[in-house]
Amino acid sequence: MSPELVGVIGVVLLLVLMAARVWIGLAMAIVGFLGIVYIQGFAQAFMVIGRMPYQFTTNYAFTVMPMFILMGMVASQTGIATDLYYAAHKWVGQVRGGLAMATTAACALFSALVGSTTAGVMVFGKVAIPEMKKYGYDDALSTGTLAASSTMGILIPPSIGFIIYGLLTQQSVGKLFMAGIIPGVIQAAVYILLIYTMCRINPRLGPAGPRTSFKEKIFSLRYIWAMVVLFLLVMGGIYMGIFTPTEAGAVGAFGAIVIAIISRRFTSKGFLSSLLDTGLMTAMIMFILAGASIFMKFMAVSNLPFWLSEVVTGAGLPPLGVLIAITVMLIILGTALPALLTIILTVPILYPVVLALGFDPIWFGVICVVVVEMGEISPPEGMSMFILSSVSGVPIGTIFRGVLPFFASDFARLALLIAFPQIALFLPSLMK
Repeated sequence: MSPELVGVIGVVLLLVLMAARVWIGLAMAIVGFLGIVYIQGFAQAFMVIGRMPYQFTTNYAFTVMPMFILMGMVASQTGIATDLYYAAHKWVGQVRGGLAMATTAACALFSALVGSTTAGVMVFGKVAIPEMKKYGYDDALSTGTLAASSTMGILIPPSIGFIIYGLLTQQSVGKLFMAGIIPGVIQAAVYILLIYTMCRINPRLGPAGPRTSFKEKIFSLRYIWAMVVLFLLVMGGIYMGIFTPTEAGAVGAFGAIVIAIISRRFTSKGFLSSLLDTGLMTAMIMFILAGASIFMKFMAVSNLPFWLSEVVTGAGLPPLGVLIAITVMLIILGTALPALLTIILTVPILYPVVLALGFDPIWFGVICVVVVEMGEISPPEGMSMFILSSVSGVPIGTIFRGVLPFFASDFARLALLIAFPQIALFLPSLMK
């Protein structure tokens, strides 16, 4: 068999192992090892499994990941999500659909600290959903809003998705962070506009809440100072060239701890829990990446990604048509796999194709993350919605119905990013 055919068989075998619920990191390592054995022999395969995971995961750039995870975990323990929701509630809660808008705004702000979809669902499912039930909000609107808004955790920096993409493709994590800011703001704005329009058409979806005075609005801003300080410290430092992303992660983690102490929310139990959660998540991701390093080496020796890029460019297909096919595939995979796993599985294969088509790698990183987050809320298997159903007690069918308008708006947002790449590339182009 040709190396390219071995590569195709390897990808199929990987999908079979995943369907059999084999750990994704182990599945990638097994397929990579067996593929290299067939193509280059046992000696080379054993050399790869002995060297590649260590060389890949001990790269200094990987330290950016646990630092940002720790920052998000500490922020979650301090109750900052509740504060963000309270402040947003005071500002927009009195208009139709205001509590749903507040949920979207709070999720966007929370994403700037945590970078996790699951964290947003878990936290706001316990904070925002009961509040919207209290004021008679439609269950479909309230849960659909949260399910869709929580996906901003993988787009708005600091995003673990961008970190993984940057490490897999050797692209600047700092530039990827900057590229996600404007698309993230657009996503939040589109969702808020959609909620406003839906509640204007049907006021029963989201009744107006109690009015608040201007003094109460201003006073509520004191609850968001921690988020503003941390975001400006981390992202401002990266933008101005003061910190590398790794240094910014360490500064952000330290800053989150200091803020927790200043706000008198620091507890030894909460801190130890943050450290434990950080260690568990980091270990999980690193194990997957260790397997991915072997699988990536197999892809390289099979020549499959480069063969695919030659086939695509030689077929005369328009680049836009190929990009649309890639986005559809990523959405489908995203319904069944966690966002990070989808990125790890597909980027090593798709990246050479993207470069051959002449697409900007930073821009494609944003497209990749946006499409993967769409998969998180894509019927019939969007993972975020199943998590939210277990947290809120709302039937999954109701959540599916509520998320459909947001899912449809995501296609418009994706089309905007494809038509105008500068939306993502403007801030990175200004970096020092």
